[in-house]
Amino acid sequence: MPQSIDKKNRFLIYLIFLLILSTTSGKFLKEQKKNSLKINNIKVFGLTIDKNLEIQNDLSNIFNQNIFFLGKKEINKVINKHNIIEEYSVNKIYPSTLNIKIKPTKFIAKITKYNNLIVGSNGKLISGEQSDKILPYIFGEFNSKKFLEFTKNIEISKFNFFEFKAVYFFPSNRWDIVTINDILIKLPENNVSQSLNRAHRIIASNQFKNKNIIDLRIKNHLIIK
Repeated sequence: MPQSIDKKNRFLIYLIFLLILSTTSGKFLKEQKKNSLKINNIKVFGLTIDKNLEIQNDLSNIFNQNIFFLGKKEINKVINKHNIIEEYSVNKIYPSTLNIKIKPTKFIAKITKYNNLIVGSNGKLISGEQSDKILPYIFGEFNSKKFLEFTKNIEISKFNFFEFKAVYFFPSNRWDIVTINDILIKLPENNVSQSLNRAHRIIASNQFKNKNIIDLRIKNHLIIK
């Protein structure tokens, strides 16, 4: 009888031990899985090596965050500080890596007030960059919103932005253009793309010989000088 009781006690001890072990093991695996989903590697592509590293360092605050629950808001805060970026995409490589691919903005103009500032196609001012292309200058107070509206009108017209030597923005929200052939085009405040196409047709015609000013400011009127 004592041996039977002793066996039962040993069995209970083994059973309790197995329960403790399985519970501990379960918690360990759960914790290990949780830790394995923490971001510990961020790779940035698309810019110069130095610029990629700079953005990687700026993103260090999201290290150790859970990759599964990471939203775009945290990354946006960093990305939006870099005006050279046109757009970007994020690829989550589970369990712990982020690949961020960047498309840089195109350099399309310079600001006359500041020799070291370039205007990107995203409408933002970029400092400390150089361009191999000869870029047109922007005169007047720079307004990002108005500039983007202006570039959209150029895109749907027959002109290309690089056909311009300079553009002038006036407080009245109106633009003047000087082409690379030194032709001054005075645009109205409204119907900009239509006026650009009209100017393009005039320049291409024979009637524009020895003329260098096209004034389209007054609706339904054309002044050529």
